[in-house]
Amino acid sequence: MPDPADPGVEADVEIAVLTACFDARSGAEEALLGTLSSYVVMTRHEPMCRNVDLVASVTHPGRFVVIEKWESAAAVQTHLDSTLMADMAQAAIASVAAKPEIDLYDTISAHDLA
Repeated sequence: MPDPADPGVEADVEIAVLTACFDARSGAEEALLGTLSSYVVMTRHEPMCRNVDLVASVTHPGRFVVIEKWESAAAVQTHLDSTLMADMAQAAIASVAAKPEIDLYDTISAHDLA
């Protein structure tokens, strides 16, 4: 994963998009959903956060993806280092089947594809 704190990454990112894919332990789906739902609501109030969505897979029961949009890669790093993120991770640990897959993306707009 690119280092969000790397100044070279930030210079190329118009909006930083962070994704986190969580697979719930069998029987812990509702607990994980509750933890992630609370996290999403609180994250929407964080400085430099443009949007956060929580989606559930229709093909992989118990899989949830958090999609976050931030002003910059530096804002993502600040969020990743925050108490809010640490608290969510601590609350989710008993409900996840494996370490979540986290990735950082650069946005591509329609005018970039021409």
